[in-house]
Amino acid sequence: MLTIKDLAVKFPSRFGDVSAIEDVDMTIAPGEIHGLVGESGAGKSTVGAAVIGLLSTPGYIAGGELTLGDTDLRSLSEQEAHAIRGDRISMIFQDPQTSLNPLMTIEDQLVETIQAHSDVSQGAAVKRAVDLLEEIGIDNAATRIKAYPHQFSGGMRQRVVIALAICTDPELIIADEPTTALDVAVQSQVLDLIRRLAKDRQIAFMLITHDIGVIAQIADRVTVMRKGRVMETGDTEQVLSRPTHPYTRALMDAVPPLDHRITRFRTPTDAETAPPGSIPDNAAERWLLEGQQHELLGLTLDGIHLSFPGTRTSIWRKPDPFVALQDINLTIRPGSIMGLVGESGSGKSTLAKAITGLIAPTSGTMFLGDNVLPAGRARKRNDPSRQLIQMVFQDPYSSLNSRHRIGDILSEPLWLYGFVNDAAERRSLAAAMLELVGMAPDAIDKYPHQFSGGQRQRVAVARALLARPRFLICDEPTSALDVSIQAEILNLLKDLQSVFGLTILFISHNLAVVRQMSDDIAVLRNGKIEEIGSTEGMFERPQADYTKKLLALTPVMPRTWQV
Repeated sequence: MLTIKDLAVKFPSRFGDVSAIEDVDMTIAPGEIHGLVGESGAGKSTVGAAVIGLLSTPGYIAGGELTLGDTDLRSLSEQEAHAIRGDRISMIFQDPQTSLNPLMTIEDQLVETIQAHSDVSQGAAVKRAVDLLEEIGIDNAATRIKAYPHQFSGGMRQRVVIALAICTDPELIIADEPTTALDVAVQSQVLDLIRRLAKDRQIAFMLITHDIGVIAQIADRVTVMRKGRVMETGDTEQVLSRPTHPYTRALMDAVPPLDHRITRFRTPTDAETAPPGSIPDNAAERWLLEGQQHELLGLTLDGIHLSFPGTRTSIWRKPDPFVALQDINLTIRPGSIMGLVGESGSGKSTLAKAITGLIAPTSGTMFLGDNVLPAGRARKRNDPSRQLIQMVFQDPYSSLNSRHRIGDILSEPLWLYGFVNDAAERRSLAAAMLELVGMAPDAIDKYPHQFSGGQRQRVAVARALLARPRFLICDEPTSALDVSIQAEILNLLKDLQSVFGLTILFISHNLAVVRQMSDDIAVLRNGKIEEIGSTEGMFERPQADYTKKLLALTPVMPRTWQV
């Protein structure tokens, strides 16, 4: 179906052309799911963009062959290439929210795409759109098709994007990170749909992802890339179970195991990393330790209930409230890490917002240590909990002010909480904190957009630490990072927690990561806690049926090559 031979892509710069990918070879057969994996910057998305003809300007194909069936893609005119896009080649992007027009209904978007590539009437296009939604597993499709994208969940929106991709009966679909940030249940549904489409329709899939667990679960063959070059390619079982290239082995080592607990995440640069629990001795470390003037603080939630006003559907009937959290009773031991898991919409992030005071529970009491934690707006600016509780968000790019330099971002907690009055001293401490989290001090004069996702997340951790917190909430801090960068960030959090005695609420949909990071786990479903217990006890002897379901849906990595 698709043949790539000696493909090279370059991007011109004032210092000369920069090679994004070189000598890339790949073949994908009809009905085959071909995984393309590697770290951020490996060139995975560049390969997909070159195939579909959507390279970012001023990038260009510098050499090689691209053939779709009997069609030479490189010889096509712009008009011919445009005709192929969406017709013979479709694409599924990472974020369905940005792939769909928020001002158009699902029906309008599907009908527009169908009629753009087929000579059919409006009625026929609508019928085909409904049939597509039914095929991809959306219940009551004839009614739901009238909805807007924001009225669908993340998994449902991804299904709609897949429907848009297949509505023209393409030969090849390029799926770029289609399951990033989805919980294991929704991810399993999306992957089952892709597998069924490949089998039933004989559509070839190029599955671009940093999640090796997804590759293990669905891909027929896999290609491993690094720095724009192919390191290894072959059958999925062979590459993942018996990798021959050292980089593939290092990448597999960085994947956290689900079936046992390890003391530290391994990375491709492990030979250069410090031993477990070691933090460089610098001014930031001494300053943080000086701030530990009281005992470790735990958190207790007693009967937390939170509901939101319902949507009015009739002027005659008062809407029922939407219950987000129901009777949450939870104790996080001082100096421990509590893992919080559950599907999308289970209430994980809502609970985090209630703890930080961003929203107020309807009823219930929260305690930080022995002190009652004021709820919502009752938590005044000078309340000590505003400094003692800090949060690391899922997307560091949106949580960092893009108009401020890193030095200004890191200095803000220092003057906000009155820790350091002198500007020069604040700048010096911010530079030391950057070094503490594994970044060069000269990063202080740069902007967030000048760093990778992993580096930005390190900045976000540094900013949280400069508030001298005792309780840290990490809300999906590594879900969008590749496995090697994820391992580095998680090692950093482990080291910081060990040295500074932080109490951490670690929210994640990745059960393998939660097993490695947490001392205890709480399983949340539809706003209710299904199960609470020690990490090892819950993984070895889960009690709730829902916990067993989540564990069954999580892919287990093959590791037969390891000794």
